Amino acid sequence: MTFPATDAAVHVRAPGKINLFMRVGALDDDGYHDVATAYQAVSLYEDVRAWPDDEFSVAFGGSVDTSGLPTDASNLAIRAAKLLARHAGVPGGVRLEIDKHVPIAGGMGGGSADAAGTLVACDALWGTALPKEELHALAASLGADVPFALTGGTAIGTGRGDRLSPALATGSFHWVLAIAGFGLSTPAVYGELDRRRDAGLDPEWRDGHHGARSALDSPTVDAAVLHALRAGDPRQLAAALHNDLQSAAVGLAGRLAQVIDLGEQNGALAGLVSGSGPTVAFLVDDADSALELQVALSAAGLTALHVHGPVHGARVLPF
Repeated sequence: MTFPATDAAVHVRAPGKINLFMRVGALDDDGYHDVATAYQAVSLYEDVRAWPDDEFSVAFGGSVDTSGLPTDASNLAIRAAKLLARHAGVPGGVRLEIDKHVPIAGGMGGGSADAAGTLVACDALWGTALPKEELHALAASLGADVPFALTGGTAIGTGRGDRLSPALATGSFHWVLAIAGFGLSTPAVYGELDRRRDAGLDPEWRDGHHGARSALDSPTVDAAVLHALRAGDPRQLAAALHNDLQSAAVGLAGRLAQVIDLGEQNGALAGLVSGSGPTVAFLVDDADSALELQVALSAAGLTALHVHGPVHGARVLPF
């Protein structure tokens, strides 16, 4: 079943994410790694607005510097719109305007949120009304984090991170994000992780913490993470936070270690690099603790934001 296409603009809001936990398996022959991660969508959003048009175009605004983003066919949002148009047989195009607030190349899935928001916006704009499973499959073909930006909430991701199963999280968790003034390339961070492992510089890898080789090929999320989420207990969750990519990100950007130390010395329950970084996410007890930490980080010259999670995935809002 399809619905009539609309001539009115469509507004979709899609969230950024934090990786609460991330295990990275061995490098596969195809150049990728299997991962096991726990995602949480947080209240830092990308706003995608879409208008019907004959061509495909995108323009950016928002609170982050978007001057370096491509606006041609290589842009992930344009790719998402064209993919949906081809899949559904839509003859027209779309004009996209995206207000970005998630750090670019920051490990929080901002580009993935743009793609997810574009899929939902174009689906509504063109009246294609794709089943959730089809939209998820299109999202997965665009990137590992795009399906989660569609669903939001809290979820476990396996495979490339795109095979999702929901995780029960009670209550709301409060985070303070230390936003770096630079980005890190995801392939570069994975490459540094492989280099460190090959050189015996990764203690967990070297000491066999991950277990036998079969475990390296099939990483899993520790049960402690699921228990903490289910309990809604930030202190339990703080003890379970982990990211295999953190040592590589710190290896490429040494100041991140100082940022983590600073946050933990000023009341954070724990800090970790989100995804491939360089955004550092600090878990705190509550909103009051978040404000105190935000002030302390800001006083040290860092850009600090208070967010909470879990929040909804990409969804249509009133224009």
